[in-house]
Amino acid sequence: MKVVEHLDLTLYNSYRIKAICKRAYFPDSENDIQTIYTSDDDVRKIVLGSGHNIILSKSTYDDYFIIFSGNFNRVTITGTEVVAEAGISMYDLSLHALAHELSGLELFYDIPSSLGGAVVMNAGASGEEIKDLLTKVRYYNPSSNQFADIQQDEMAFEYRNSFFQRNPHLIITKAWLSLKKGTKAAIKEKMEQNKATRWAKQPKEYPNAGSVFKRPKGFYVGALMDELQLKGYSIGGAKISEKHGGFIVNVNNATGDDILRIIKHAQDKVHERYGITLEVEQRII
Repeated sequence: MKVVEHLDLTLYNSYRIKAICKRAYFPDSENDIQTIYTSDDDVRKIVLGSGHNIILSKSTYDDYFIIFSGNFNRVTITGTEVVAEAGISMYDLSLHALAHELSGLELFYDIPSSLGGAVVMNAGASGEEIKDLLTKVRYYNPSSNQFADIQQDEMAFEYRNSFFQRNPHLIITKAWLSLKKGTKAAIKEKMEQNKATRWAKQPKEYPNAGSVFKRPKGFYVGALMDELQLKGYSIGGAKISEKHGGFIVNVNNATGDDILRIIKHAQDKVHERYGITLEVEQRII
């Protein structure tokens, strides 16, 4: 297990916010995770997957970060069953499925997330969600120092919500997915179509962390930003994307505070005009 003191987290969050943590662990096994949590250090520990869907609100953290990005990413495929560790990116996982002519993960080819993060958030788009592919998840509970498995129907999935979202102290280590047989040509075509659709709509040219807000019932966040003329609104190095109002982008060394202030401004304006409380989808650390 690699351990780094005073790690610069810039490359470990998709907003590319500069922040330093006291110590970073890069676990490679479940034993490593257990070792981290059973050490004598009484220091708060923060788990990062791929670093997407998060906002680092501080420039310095006196906390330990446990980083799954680039490690903890082994995959086993048997027939139509995929068993993967939580640190694998959804991009890489979709390529594994393609290589085995398995369909179901095409949508996630261009959804930036680790598998663990996708499960926590019940990631998805266009009516498809990760919950529809899951059969089981393994996790570690630091409180009891035990690993346990939970079945899909026990995870109480909702729109961008899950059992793990409601129990953030639990750490996903592995997931089982059930896919379907397909052909490489058809799977690849759907992957490229999904990617082209997303790139046409989303501000891929600047660092961002995806959709900032959950979609309120009966409304679209992008349309609300349009109507309120908030696209392009900026504070510091961050701004609401002109390409898609549901995104905040880092255009010039933005800080977490810049992003949070824009979020507050957008929430206030939407509530003032429509009486809607926009709920932040991203995890604020």
